[in-house]
Amino acid sequence: MDSIQALLSALDVFARAPDKVSLENANSWLQDFQHSPEAWSTCNVLLLSPDAPIAAKLFAAQTFRSKVTYDLHQVNAANLLPLRDTLITALDKYHVGPKAIITQLCLALAGLALQLPAWDNAVQTMIETFGPNPATVPVLLQFLKVLPEELTSNTRIPVTDDEYRDRSAKILTVNSRQVIDLLSMYNNASGVTPAVQNQIFECLRTWTVAGEVDIKTFCKSLLFDGVFEALASDELFDSAVDVICELIHETQEVDDNMSVIELIVPRIIALRPKLEECKDDPEKIRGFARIFAEAGETYRLLIIRHTETFYPIVEAIGQCSAYPDLDIVPITFPFWMRLAQTIGKKASVEPLLLEAYKALTNVIIRHLHFPPDATTMTGQEADNFRSFRHVMGDTLKDCCLVLGADACLLNAYGLVTVALSRGGSVSWQEIEAPLFAMRSMGAEVDPSDDNTVPKIMDLIPSLPSHQRVRYAALLIISRYTEWVNRHPDYISFQLQYISAGFEDSNDDVNAAAGQALKHLCQDCKQHLTDFLPTLHAFLKTTGRKLAQDDRLQVYEAIAYVISAMPMEKAAESLKTFSLDILSQIHTAAGQVTPLSKQELKDIGHGLENLEVMLHVVGPFGDHLPAACQNSCREAWSVFDVFIAKFAFDYDTTERTTRVLRPALALFGRSALPIAPALLSRMVSSFEATGFSAFLWIAGKIVGRFGRESEPTLQRSFQELFERSTNKLVSLLQSTAARDIPDVLEDYVQMLLQLEDVVPDVFYQSSAFPLAFRASMATLGLIHSDITFAALDLFRNIVTHDCFSSVPPNPKNGLYAAAIKAVLEKEGFDLVGYLLSGLVGDFPEDSTSCVISILRSLSTLLPSQILVWLPVVLQQLPATSAPNEAKQQFLVDVSNAVDTRQFDKVKYAVLSFNRASRKARDRRRVAPLNE
Repeated sequence: MDSIQALLSALDVFARAPDKVSLENANSWLQDFQHSPEAWSTCNVLLLSPDAPIAAKLFAAQTFRSKVTYDLHQVNAANLLPLRDTLITALDKYHVGPKAIITQLCLALAGLALQLPAWDNAVQTMIETFGPNPATVPVLLQFLKVLPEELTSNTRIPVTDDEYRDRSAKILTVNSRQVIDLLSMYNNASGVTPAVQNQIFECLRTWTVAGEVDIKTFCKSLLFDGVFEALASDELFDSAVDVICELIHETQEVDDNMSVIELIVPRIIALRPKLEECKDDPEKIRGFARIFAEAGETYRLLIIRHTETFYPIVEAIGQCSAYPDLDIVPITFPFWMRLAQTIGKKASVEPLLLEAYKALTNVIIRHLHFPPDATTMTGQEADNFRSFRHVMGDTLKDCCLVLGADACLLNAYGLVTVALSRGGSVSWQEIEAPLFAMRSMGAEVDPSDDNTVPKIMDLIPSLPSHQRVRYAALLIISRYTEWVNRHPDYISFQLQYISAGFEDSNDDVNAAAGQALKHLCQDCKQHLTDFLPTLHAFLKTTGRKLAQDDRLQVYEAIAYVISAMPMEKAAESLKTFSLDILSQIHTAAGQVTPLSKQELKDIGHGLENLEVMLHVVGPFGDHLPAACQNSCREAWSVFDVFIAKFAFDYDTTERTTRVLRPALALFGRSALPIAPALLSRMVSSFEATGFSAFLWIAGKIVGRFGRESEPTLQRSFQELFERSTNKLVSLLQSTAARDIPDVLEDYVQMLLQLEDVVPDVFYQSSAFPLAFRASMATLGLIHSDITFAALDLFRNIVTHDCFSSVPPNPKNGLYAAAIKAVLEKEGFDLVGYLLSGLVGDFPEDSTSCVISILRSLSTLLPSQILVWLPVVLQQLPATSAPNEAKQQFLVDVSNAVDTRQFDKVKYAVLSFNRASRKARDRRRVAPLNE
């Protein structure tokens, strides 16, 4: 009684409005209870108790299902059949409901049937127990419905593959004919209710999905007729649609199922008039669309082989595609895509199918129309419609595959010209929709086309100046730039049209102009070098008025043009555009009065523009052009003063350091003379601010110049390592690691560079022990990138070549001594972090790293690890590391160490991880929701 009262108290927490702590405590208690052997008897008492609350009875039923899945080993073999009888008795007791309890008990019985060979006639037992009484037939149907679902989908049931094949065949396959006959009998029984018929169809669907229904035999049964007849019933319609779709899907091996297909297809074609009869009922149309689309996809090869016979299905799908409800239309899209892909492999196309895709093209363009009053749409509706337009655009590409891009584009072109010919009476939607279609089909255009695309390009100047139309036209230019590269005569006009787009008052039009300019410059850069002065002038005038996102695209576009120029000219052009930004930074650095937020923001935008230019132009190589010979020192002198002044502004720091990375790539080894000064500024700025960006760029500098033997630079690396480590240690004394994840990540990434390229600095510095301990703090964070970086670092340390290199490195002894000294001091905590993370929050892919580290620790410090492990394992929570798994892991590692077979540590970790994951997966679902 005490356990029942405790259980009821825990469940009562969920009935109130609990605080988070109470909810978590109650949930944890219930999960622990579910794992216990006592749960079997306690839940049995609750299920049979008339006074227990419904929530407790439901929990008891859920617990039986869970324990049958996970804990059947807790039941003595002699008690397994009595357990089955207990569950059947409880199911009979609850045959009137609640349905949730019936479902959980049915799932428990299904799982038990799979694991209990002694119950060799599970289906027959349930039919004999619940089938004769009309009041309990719904219980039988629920069991038969969940049986194949549970057997095929619950992979947590502990049976081997061979056991599964044997048991599922005896439970499902052997009984499938009897089950179909039973369902047919119930469906044709006098007085059968729609509720029972729905259960019959749901049961039929699950057995069909499981592949246990012989379609040829089924199609000769009365139930086959009954399913199609049920489409006339509002109450049975949805479940009948589900069954019909599954039946069609089961005949996808068309050559083997022609006799069945000959029975199914006439019934499907006979449904076509329903599309007109039910046109005002979207839910009915949705169901019919599913049936027709499933048939079209499944029989697409037959549609091509026997087009006239199967064409009514294509026509019906076309009607569904044309339906005005855009939630229903996409049901048909997979059919059109797969049929187009199949047709595309044929030498010729049936005229009927060509007509179908021509009609589809017009249908899709009609669907692309914005509503007459777009202001009636909510923000979410507008976003959804815009997203769906791109999906419809993909279907237009399918039309191009069948009809050819020229034909589809000319169709859309014709719609625009007809609309324009009507003058002022035309709506913008009639022009914008076919323009959008042209944009969607742009990827299918042949860049060498001289027939269709010129007509489209010549059309653009005559388009009305409506913002939506201008936006669509600009995006057409953006999509057709590869074609423009082959037809450069159009560039001058397009630059004018794009420039006008930047002057529009609409932000979307500005953004489209930026995108068009970027793609034009990217694809046509060889033709645009003469336009560079014009673009520079544009930036100094109109460019100042643009939003930053649009201005950034202009800078990116210009950089593409610069990247196509000869090196000397590219250097001069890059310097011209960069000086505009550098002068802004220089002025800010020398300004006496504090900058406003807006002024700092403007400088940040300038830095962002410079970054994208440097990134696109890329490195010039080791030999800089004359225009850049002194640029590195000059630019750094500006940045050095600027960083010193504005280091405490986080956003400015982020932007400044991001520019330094492509700048270092641009200058290459020419930046070597300033590297010590750059590192000094980064480390002093990190000491002053604690901002991670300074460590991030410092790590990049180490990676780029670490292998240079210049003494001053090597001293700079040591200074960086020691001062940044001292600062980080100081930060961790006053700030929790979880509050500075960005700093820890960039610090560890910097250490990875130091360890790799300057091991002398890393291993022989007094900062090494401090860095090792500080890095362990990252293993307690729930952050995949940091975890992987830290594990890589520790793996590099404990598997260093100093322990195995041949021929030996003279410094190996020094490295090995430093590593072992740190491991002897920090090894216990490291093992604790590793195992805690392994059974906790480490990413799944990190297991191999953990294995490597633990294997090396076992090799380097075998006696110590055997002392550390029992204490560490004791501290791990049993909820994620079961006691049996801990004991087995300790035994396995001890055997590996004692026999000097250290490779066996891998298998010990893998087994421990599997046991832990199984325990965590079980607890991941709250008991009340399982």
